[in-house]
Amino acid sequence: MMNYQEVLDFLYTQLPMYQRVGKVAFKKDLTNTLRLSERLDNPHKKFKSIHVAGTNGKGSTSHMIASVLQSAGFKVGLYTSPHLRSFRERIRVNGEEVKESFITDFVNGNKQSIEEISPSFFEITVVMAFEYFAQEQVDFSVVETGLGGRLDSTNIVTPELSVITSISLDHQDMLGNTLKEIAREKAGIIKEGIPAVVGALPFKALEEIKATASEKHALLSEPTSATQDLLYDSDLSPEVLRLNIGTVKRAIEQLREQGVSVSDQAFANGIKHVVAQTGLKGRWQTLRSSPMVICDVGHNEEAVVWLMNEIANIDYDKLHIVWGVVSDKTVEKIFPLLIKDCEYYFCAAKVPRAMPVDLLLEAGEVYGLSGMSYDSVDQAYSEALERAGANDLIFIGGSTFVVAEIKDL
Repeated sequence: MMNYQEVLDFLYTQLPMYQRVGKVAFKKDLTNTLRLSERLDNPHKKFKSIHVAGTNGKGSTSHMIASVLQSAGFKVGLYTSPHLRSFRERIRVNGEEVKESFITDFVNGNKQSIEEISPSFFEITVVMAFEYFAQEQVDFSVVETGLGGRLDSTNIVTPELSVITSISLDHQDMLGNTLKEIAREKAGIIKEGIPAVVGALPFKALEEIKATASEKHALLSEPTSATQDLLYDSDLSPEVLRLNIGTVKRAIEQLREQGVSVSDQAFANGIKHVVAQTGLKGRWQTLRSSPMVICDVGHNEEAVVWLMNEIANIDYDKLHIVWGVVSDKTVEKIFPLLIKDCEYYFCAAKVPRAMPVDLLLEAGEVYGLSGMSYDSVDQAYSEALERAGANDLIFIGGSTFVVAEIKDL
């Protein structure tokens, strides 16, 4: 019998993991997920779920919906990916991370099936989450897609509600090169006759989503007016709240129309305590105040534009950016968006997909970004802290994996 650490080693080394190795681990097929789930008597059919997809905002939206439902008195499972520090972050019930003992028992008990079916890392963690939610007898699960939607392993659920937060260009090598193609993949989570809610989408993407909803006879709702949204108190940043609150409000309204009891007070309380109730990390998170240190996992074009605008709105003496990316990100699209008037600390996270620091430094020079390269995230961050003044700003980003390795997280 494997212990917890041996189980994690087995998962990481024996199974492909998209977050670590990239496209080769991406399987455009639900067969393995369904086969493994069937061996466990289809746990995903034993609780209600809300399914959330989107290019940006799906993590924040998932946590917000989960927090609101918790405040309304429901027992809520939350499945998100990737994790930052601990594998257990991926699977939570009412904010509590899945127990090590469950993970160990699950893998040991299903090792033969895993070896026979050869599921990917993501496929097995999805089924693991659903089995945990079934055992915990949750009232609802909020399930965030990993990549795309139509062929994402989470798409074996038949939810009470589908939510698509945003659509922009990302993972084009797997999802398509146009907004229309990517929208079609995200729209794959819309099920026959099941209501769907969308965030603010580009026209071409919205057209595609509407066409899919019509084909599936699914009622499609757009966000409610955001004029009063900033009146909500929240432990989220104001911008994360502003971008996603309209979608969350409409999602909860749709659930109310289905008979789910969520009072206005429960909604407000859930939004006020999202981080506290769900453990959300890495979304415009302030780690220190002097110097101010902020991190964010956003990494595609839309997210980077937003991040640079947010940084520009902060009052600081000097800006320091600790930055690293994965090799399958196109620097020619991301680097022109970055602020030039600052000091860069280029680094590579400890994952196979990380772009080598010498290539980052070369790209920085091409696009007028001055800085130095460092052998590790920790070294880059330590140097930034050493050089920053009390009124300076340090921002850490470019990749989920860079943020995950920050010692202050």
